[in-house]
Amino acid sequence: MAERIDWLDDGTPYSPRFGERYHSEQGGVAQAREVFLSGCGLPQAWAGAPQWRILETGFGFGLNFLATWAAWRADPDRPTLLHFVSLEAWPVSAADLLRAAERHPELLPLAQELCAQYWGLLPGVHRLWFDGGRVLLTLCIGDAQALLRQQHWEVDAVYLDGFRPQSNPEIWSLHALKAIARCCHRGTRLATWALAGEVHEALAQCGFVVEKRPGMPPQREHLQATFNPAWEPRTSRTAEPGPEHPSPARCVVIGAGLAGAAT
Repeated sequence: MAERIDWLDDGTPYSPRFGERYHSEQGGVAQAREVFLSGCGLPQAWAGAPQWRILETGFGFGLNFLATWAAWRADPDRPTLLHFVSLEAWPVSAADLLRAAERHPELLPLAQELCAQYWGLLPGVHRLWFDGGRVLLTLCIGDAQALLRQQHWEVDAVYLDGFRPQSNPEIWSLHALKAIARCCHRGTRLATWALAGEVHEALAQCGFVVEKRPGMPPQREHLQATFNPAWEPRTSRTAEPGPEHPSPARCVVIGAGLAGAAT
């Protein structure tokens, strides 16, 4: 069942579950561009790379993904493959996703392409391909910490997004940030709108060099970070992030009905 959304008079989506807006009145796309893309040095950072891998901790209405996809499309120096991995515990409906995109006509065609595949999102890992296989969205539905433990990713950028630490403390916890750090290589860049002192401190403990940067209203600042730990990062992660594919197994159908007759 899709997450319930209340739409405020100014057109901003509101979460009854967490008691706050999904983004500021300035708009989710402005936040995506100013906080996340710019905060991770994009699109300049991916110039000439064969692939670029991004991990996001809150898919929401997909605006960060759509803004990144649009930036990739517009960049002649774009990587051959854009792989966007996003975690979401409470997915919204396709109708609400389109409603959010309608405020951004330049992204609406991409949102329509997304919604054509955005269905049947049961808990687990879903791989959605776009632009002839050059853009891959790995959408992970479920508890973020559990998903981070189960999967094997190595990423070039992190969009640390989600509701406020007071409303959704799990994703901002030291335990969760350690799991995110294990997905990073030296030089991975991270951006977040969060300014809480405990987030800054936890990122530093996980090996990130953190700095404050000018923010967008109503916030005066936001955080940017680069993964550069004093220790040697683990290198056991796979180069290409994504779910492991289980080996084919035998299936036995017991019964004399239609299912049994078809085997």
